[in-house]
Parts: sequence; structure tokens; C-alpha cells
Amino acid sequence: MHIFDIKPYKMLNLFVPGRLCLFGEHTDWAGHYRTMNADIVPGAAIVTGIEQGIYAEVEKSPIFEMYSDAPEIKGEWSDFSCRMNETELKGVAKSGSFFCYCAGVASYMLEWYKVGGVRIRITKMTLPMKSGLSSSAAICVLVARAFNLLYRLNLNTLGEMNIAYLGELRTSSRCGRLDQACAFGVKPNLMTFDGDEIEVKALNVKKPLHWVFADLCAEKDTIKILSDLNKSYPFASNEEERNMHKALGEWNREMVDKAIEYMASGDAESLGRLMTEAEEMFERYVTPMSSALRAPKLHQVLKDPQVQPLIFGGKGVGSHGDGSVQFLARNAETQQQLETYLNAQGLKAYSLTLQPVHTVRKAIIPVAGFGTRLYPATRALKKDFFPIPCPDGMVRPVILILLEELVKSGIEEICLVLGSKEERKQYTEFFEQQLSEEHLSKLPLAAQEYENHILDIGKRLHYVYQDEKRGFGHAVYQAVDFAANEPVLLMLGDTIYRSTSNKPCALQLIEEYEHYNQLMVSIHTVPLAEVSHYGIMSGVWENKQRTVLNVSVMQEKPKASYAEEFLCVRDGEGKKEYYSVFGQYILTPDVFAQLADDIRQADAEGSSREIELTSALEAVRQRSGMMGVRLNGVMYDMGNPTALRRCVSNFSK
Repeated sequence: MHIFDIKPYKMLNLFVPGRLCLFGEHTDWAGHYRTMNADIVPGAAIVTGIEQGIYAEVEKSPIFEMYSDAPEIKGEWSDFSCRMNETELKGVAKSGSFFCYCAGVASYMLEWYKVGGVRIRITKMTLPMKSGLSSSAAICVLVARAFNLLYRLNLNTLGEMNIAYLGELRTSSRCGRLDQACAFGVKPNLMTFDGDEIEVKALNVKKPLHWVFADLCAEKDTIKILSDLNKSYPFASNEEERNMHKALGEWNREMVDKAIEYMASGDAESLGRLMTEAEEMFERYVTPMSSALRAPKLHQVLKDPQVQPLIFGGKGVGSHGDGSVQFLARNAETQQQLETYLNAQGLKAYSLTLQPVHTVRKAIIPVAGFGTRLYPATRALKKDFFPIPCPDGMVRPVILILLEELVKSGIEEICLVLGSKEERKQYTEFFEQQLSEEHLSKLPLAAQEYENHILDIGKRLHYVYQDEKRGFGHAVYQAVDFAANEPVLLMLGDTIYRSTSNKPCALQLIEEYEHYNQLMVSIHTVPLAEVSHYGIMSGVWENKQRTVLNVSVMQEKPKASYAEEFLCVRDGEGKKEYYSVFGQYILTPDVFAQLADDIRQADAEGSSREIELTSALEAVRQRSGMMGVRLNGVMYDMGNPTALRRCVSNFSK
């Protein structure tokens, strides 16, 4: 029920947001100069994707084609096509036309990956252009991602970002590395720039932070700004240049560290003051280095007396100049008031609320199945009540082992998906009813205390029912109201886990979710000889430790020869590995929305097809991505006689 069955796709829907640099503008290219001057401090910036961006449909094509249905860019756009010819694409990249960025990325892809063409149709554009929010970087990332996914190049997010950057460098633009942060989605990240090395670390916020940013609808000459500032690098020749090095180096790093601290503690007032301090430092030490940085409209808006009561602080955006402005509003109400006011002044204002990543506090365990493969034992006992000897010498039912793991992992509420209301009696009797005095008195003191532990677990339980047997996805969807638009941990009712570290497997997965804030599935290696029995996932490692896999391909029960050629993942020594589902997932609200769509569609068709979770996972993966997490632990399936024997023999060792 948890095996992938995904057909190759023909067309993908993509969304790439713009980006907002909260702190650390210009430190990306300043940090790059460490390759020539080791005394330069690495650059550091806090960057977040925004809710505005570019929506597109992409598919393979013999040529490189760009179209748009988006009215927002009709004035600058006309349909464009070019042969997949390196010379022609580079020529377009240097032309300065609207398509130059796209052609620059396409030329890089052709040169280094020998790919075919793509057809990209922009369906919607909500991102303002030429306003410091990196519309050019967003379209570069869009093109890089289209090639990556359509041709299965197995690039991770940082790889897409690098290609977008290198492609944009083939134009007349002199973009910085942080512009391509839009590749990481709508969440804040710390980006560190140390010569050619870039490190990206996801950040969390303690409380909602209410930003408003606005296109000043004025003039900004980014090329002149960067040209002027670059004259002071890699070596400072006077006091002014030395101060600029500090402003973009050590002084900036101090501010970025404070900002991370304030975001993590939820201190919005201090964070707002820090924004104002950062703007003052930029104005004092960086603005004098380029006449194009004089920004009368920016400072007029920052000092507007109508704005001050609504904000904790404000500053410029991106390369500065009169491009865009950003404010940290006091709360959701003043955020709306500020957006309305700025729009009334002729600016183009937008809201962005950075939400805390929900700590995963809920879990779902579907236990609705009869257990046909374990018949006739399941006539008398549900398979999740089968007894399993445990390492501490106790014998526990499967369901209790699972629930204890969840409790140890900080889960507060647990929903069991049952096949009918009649089944609930077994669970309430076990988890809610005290043993009779006769039986309780016969137990040793430690076991009597353990009885209270079982009853405490029972207080966390909720129950829903799958009255119609319409597939595993349908069973999971019965818990949609319980999930209540929060991320939830999903565990299988016929699989138990034993951690090989000091953290339960579920807690390991939860902690990775808090870093990435994305749909997640646990994974483990399987031998090549056994891949034909599993759903196999492939992708590229997202971190240096090779524990988080950015999943790009999911294939149901492939032949060994196919898996060896197309589905392997390389370990640290370059050897091939093959990964399958470990049996734990963290489902985002998008998954439940997709399941609802799948159920509605099946109902409208009058179809009796099963609603599978894996189809919903794949749809969400294509839109938003999915991470596979390699856990330190061992999985024991006990859903068939052979697996049950292995589980009983080995789990307690």
C-alpha cells in the first residue's frame, strides 16, 4: 500500500518565487573576492523567497521555446524560439533582449549536459520586475529547473542555483550569488559566501514576522552600482574603501548573527531596529561609493511619518538605490494598513508573513486493514496487536511499540484510522481501561507503574474510520480534520522501527523537517538484487553528510538492470546505492489538498479506482519537491509470515 507507482511525466507545472534580501546585500560578490584576498571576511546574507513569483508549464521540445499567457508581462513579451545551438543561444544571451537570461541558462545546459530543448509557457507572473526582487534570477532558476527535471539531470537545489547564476553571467547582467536564493522556495535562509564556496542553512522563526515590501516605481541603475562598488575590491586603497569592506564584511556578519538570534527568539521589535541600523550603516559606508546609490525616494518613504507608527523598522532591498523598500510591520493589522497606504501613494506594495515552521506534534497510523496475509491469526487478533519481544525483555503489541516511539519523539496527539467503529473497542479496552484489581495485584511494582504509562498514551488517541475501502490514500485522508492544516507524521501500522542512535527514528525525521519545511519520506538502502520488490527513489544528496536526498525519480518495482543504469544514488566513495521507503512520512497540508482533489475527481468520474497516497505524493513532489531522509535505524515489516518471523527473531536483539 505504500509502494510507488508513478508513470513518467510529459508536462510539469513549476513555480519559482522572487527573493527578498532581509540583511547582507552585496556581500555575495564581496565574499567572492576572498579568492584573491584572504583578509576579506566571508559574506553573509539572510534571504527569503516571497509569495510572488513565476508560474509556468514546461515540457520537452526539439528547440528552446518561450511563451507567455501572463498579462503582467505582455508589454515586454513576444513569443520566442531558438534552435538548441550553442552559438545562437549565446548570441541571444548577449543581445540584452527580454529573453537573454533564459538563453544564457539554456546555452550553459547545452554546453555541459548535451540536453535537448524545452518548451516553457509562463502562465502567470505575480513578481514585479526591475525592482530588486530578482525577477531575472527567478526566470533563470525556472529554466534551470525545467531542464533538470525534464532531462533528469539529478541536480540538487544548490546545483540549480549555480547554473542559474552562471547562465545569467552569460548576459550583460552582473548578478550576485544571493539572487538565485529563490531556488530554495518561500522560507528564510542564511547564505554564506566564502570565495567560490556557498553554504545555505535554513532558518526558523519563533513567531510570525509581518513584512511589507514595495516597488518604489523609480529608477535604479544596478549595473553602475555594481561597477562602482567593485572598484574597491579585492584590496582597499583608502579609509573609505576599508570601511566599505568592514560594512560588507565583519560589521555585516555581526548584524546577521543578531538578526538570526532575534528571529529565533521572536523578538520582532529588536529585529526591526536592527533593520534601521543596517540601513544607516549602508548609507554611511557604502552609498558614498556610488552616485547611483543615492536614493531620495527610498529615504522619503523610510521617513514617512504616516509609516512610522505601523512599523518596527525598515531598509532598502537588493542592490539598493530607488528599487524597493522593506518594512517589518508591528502585527498583521498594521501590515495590512501599511500595504494599503503604500499602494495609495502610487507604489506597488506586497505583504510577506514569515511563519514559524510547525513543530510536528501530530501523527497518523492507519490500522484499517484486515491482515489477509496473516490469516487465520487475524480472525482473533488484529495484526497491530500481535506480540513482539522487545530489547528490554518486555513483550509488547505492535501498536504500543509504535505509540511509544511517537511519544518519545514529542508527538502530542495520535490519530488511528480504523476500518469501522466496532474495531475501536479493542483499542479503548487496551489503552483506556484499567486492569482489574485481580490482575493488577499480581504484577510487580514496575509493571503496575507501566500500566499508568499505557493509560497516559491512551489520552493522546483519536479515532477516525474508513468505512469504504478505497485505498491507502483514502484511509489517510480520513484524518484530514485531525491534521487541521498542520504537518503530520505518518507511520504504517504493520512496520516497527529500532533506532541505532540515541534518538527514535521518528524524532530524526521530525528534526530534518524542521530544517527543510518540506514533504518528507524516510528511506533506506536495499540490495540491487531486491529492487524489483520495492518502490525505488533516486535523486541527489542535498547535504554533505548524504542523509537528505532531493527526490527526483520514483519508480515502482524496477528491473535490476534499469535500476542500475537510471536509479542509483552514489555514496561517499562513488559506489552505487538503491533507496526505498523506510515507512515513515511527514505529510504537509498540500498532500491532503491533493488527496481531496483525487477523491473529487474519482467521484465525478464515477470511478472505483483506489485513491493511492503515492500519486498524491508525486503530484506534490512535482510542484514543491520532496526530501528523502536516511535514518539511523532498522525497519521491521511484520505484514506477512516471513517478515513476522524475522521481526520476532531480530527486534529484541
